[in-house]
Amino acid sequence: MRMTRKGANELKSPALRLRRRLAAKPLFRLAGASFAVMALCLAAHATVAGDPLALVKTTVNQVVSVLQDKATPQQARRERLLDLVAGRFDFADMARQSLGTHWNQLTPAQRNEFVPLFTSFMEAAYLDKIEDYSGQPIQFIKESSDGPGYAQVSTSVIQQDKQPIRIDYRLKQAGGEWRVYDVTVDDISITANYRNQFNRVIDNQGYDALVTSMRNKERELHSELAS
Repeated sequence: MRMTRKGANELKSPALRLRRRLAAKPLFRLAGASFAVMALCLAAHATVAGDPLALVKTTVNQVVSVLQDKATPQQARRERLLDLVAGRFDFADMARQSLGTHWNQLTPAQRNEFVPLFTSFMEAAYLDKIEDYSGQPIQFIKESSDGPGYAQVSTSVIQQDKQPIRIDYRLKQAGGEWRVYDVTVDDISITANYRNQFNRVIDNQGYDALVTSMRNKERELHSELAS
């Protein structure tokens, strides 16, 4: 199916629509999508008995250390960053959430296609943006419960002469680990933001158009990384 100009513009990089709504906030210059800051804070492995807030604090140091290790080749740093986030996020759940009710309309083959595509798309966006991080302080405000097996870690990105940016990380226990299933930036959910974009493309042009647009955007991000 050929993409129209309107259809191609419907799908943006993971936080572009958020950027427009929060254009005055340089979070999206320091770490791009909220996913990038999420990765910064929540990459490490944790057991059910672990403390999500302590996990966030510990992992910040790990990822920042990789970002600041300029002696290591860039590609090696990128691989290390992806290693830190691999398996720490429930990408399958995030993929399902991002499609909303359309998920139930997909065939098993389409579902098996979409989850790895969504994961790769997120990772490419993460690498494309996180390297812009320049050491802004992150305050860890509190950990709260969202119910049995669910937690939320509230943080704030401190910016000089600007309002801090509130970032809340939502985690759940899965397979004996705490895993991220959503993140909000100033009360805007990344999965809800994706859902709005993806559903519009599917409603207007169909699932195949969404997949085509995602693959095109992924190639664009990888091209930016290679330049």
